[in-house]
Amino acid sequence: MNAPVSEATAPVHDAAPRLPGPGEPVPTGRLSLRLPLGGGASLRVDARSAAVTAIAALLALVLAVLSLGWGDIVIPLRDVLASFTGEAGRKATLVVQEWRLGRAELALLFGAALGASGALFQSLTRNPLGSPDVIGFSSGAYTGALLLMLFTAASPLVLAAGSLVSGVIVALLVLALSARDGTTGFRLIVIGIGVGAVLASVNAYLLLVADQRLAMSAAVWGAGSLNSVAKAVVLPSAVAIGVFLVAALALQGRARVMEQGEDFACSLGVATRTTRYAVLVVGVGLVAVVTAAAGPIAFVALVAPQIAGRLTRRGELDIVPAAAIGALLLVASDIVARLAFAPLQLPVGIVTVCLGGAYLLVLLVKEARA
Repeated sequence: MNAPVSEATAPVHDAAPRLPGPGEPVPTGRLSLRLPLGGGASLRVDARSAAVTAIAALLALVLAVLSLGWGDIVIPLRDVLASFTGEAGRKATLVVQEWRLGRAELALLFGAALGASGALFQSLTRNPLGSPDVIGFSSGAYTGALLLMLFTAASPLVLAAGSLVSGVIVALLVLALSARDGTTGFRLIVIGIGVGAVLASVNAYLLLVADQRLAMSAAVWGAGSLNSVAKAVVLPSAVAIGVFLVAALALQGRARVMEQGEDFACSLGVATRTTRYAVLVVGVGLVAVVTAAAGPIAFVALVAPQIAGRLTRRGELDIVPAAAIGALLLVASDIVARLAFAPLQLPVGIVTVCLGGAYLLVLLVKEARA
């Protein structure tokens, strides 16, 4: 004889699953951390992404500090650290503070900007090749700076502004040419590659017709170098990159929704056209600031978001880990550029092209075998 079933003994699996209420996070199956912000507010972050970011940032900082002692003049680590407290000798302080510190700071700053820019473009195009240097936006920023550098007596700040304006103009042109039926991903990449090839030809022609002395300095700058960055643009570049990074983080939520499709994003009330243009301007702004200060540094924006995505195992836009990986890659590349052929110092852009090209080749072979 079967015993009667009461509410206390009823099977749990018969109950309807509880849906998250308003303001409650949607379960994703991933561990998350809740960081208190004060005043009852809190911020929920993905635990794996936070760990990847922390490890990459720590490695980048460690490499940057170690690089301050590496070079033709070797400075022991204890003297490097003592130079920040004023307890080091005059020689160590000169080498660390005046010759190497600024370059290490720029590598961290510009690497983070390039990594974040690449993440934005790959999210916008929903394609791993959606990088500002592959699409041609870096060439557009280079063209504006090149025109000012070769044919005017513009100051470094004016060069930076010209680079930013020309990069945004080229980006808007590519977006306008690629927009059709609300789709901009693959078309944007193909059209961007074409526009970038045209601009590369224009840049080569400008170097040929310009004064030889100016053309030679512009060509060296065009290889992407942290060694010749004018001190007058360091602080404005840091401020501009900080503003663009804050804007990128503010756009991250809407950009993630758009990755699921524009129809889905519209159904949730996301202004897709406005968001698309905002992401484009912020992404171009980040790479244009770097290009204006140090010249075009290729492939960091392409590689950093993909490495970050593989480490975090997230298939959506994640700006902070990409920025941390970008900083780590550029610091490491700059160390190679300084030490590989010492005392000759290579432009860091040459190293990033070699490393990025090798990574792209491996990626294409892997995709072909899949």
